[in-house]
Amino acid sequence: MPPEAGATHPAARFDRRAQRRQQTIAEILDLAQDVMATDGVTGLTISAVARRLGVQPPSIYKYFPSLMSVYDALFRRGQEEHLDAIRAAMSGPEPGLRSLAAGLEASGRWVVANPVLGQLLFWRPVPNFVPTPDAFAPSIAMVELFGTALSDAVAAGELGLEATTDDAMALLSVLAAGVMSQHMANEPETAFDEGRFTPLLPRVLDLFRLAYPPA
Repeated sequence: MPPEAGATHPAARFDRRAQRRQQTIAEILDLAQDVMATDGVTGLTISAVARRLGVQPPSIYKYFPSLMSVYDALFRRGQEEHLDAIRAAMSGPEPGLRSLAAGLEASGRWVVANPVLGQLLFWRPVPNFVPTPDAFAPSIAMVELFGTALSDAVAAGELGLEATTDDAMALLSVLAAGVMSQHMANEPETAFDEGRFTPLLPRVLDLFRLAYPPA
């Protein structure tokens, strides 16, 4: 028999429920970021999020089984946004050091613009929090992007062959993270283009070239 006029197909009802659930999850994560912005990254609690959402704490557990699962979802959100920013920046310049420089700058700008998520991603202030493999996946993709840029720089004669090793990637990470750590520790409220430390980010590659000069 054909459905009665005005009847809603079960699949449509399910889709709407799924959409509402995703909207609520996004709202919870937005509020969680607000809590961390005011109370610190380690000040996040289920109760604080529930108060801002106007519900009782048990209602949050319908979407997240624990506080750590909220952190994990925020970690993935931040990693995805960070990866998108880097990927977009690296897609324009020619392959090699110019692309790498664009990626490093995009990373730094994202951290300055998103200090709360930046702390969660790169400084790991939450005791006992370990991101799940699913949440960590965008970070692996980011490393692969930088690895490709390093390989392109070697192929172009801009860097020596050892610049593609794990040690080289670790050194690049240490140099860039050092600049950003100084900024976040000393000038967290200062814009990227106005800081004392962020203008030094392009010089990271100057130091890196000294460590891995072309043959």
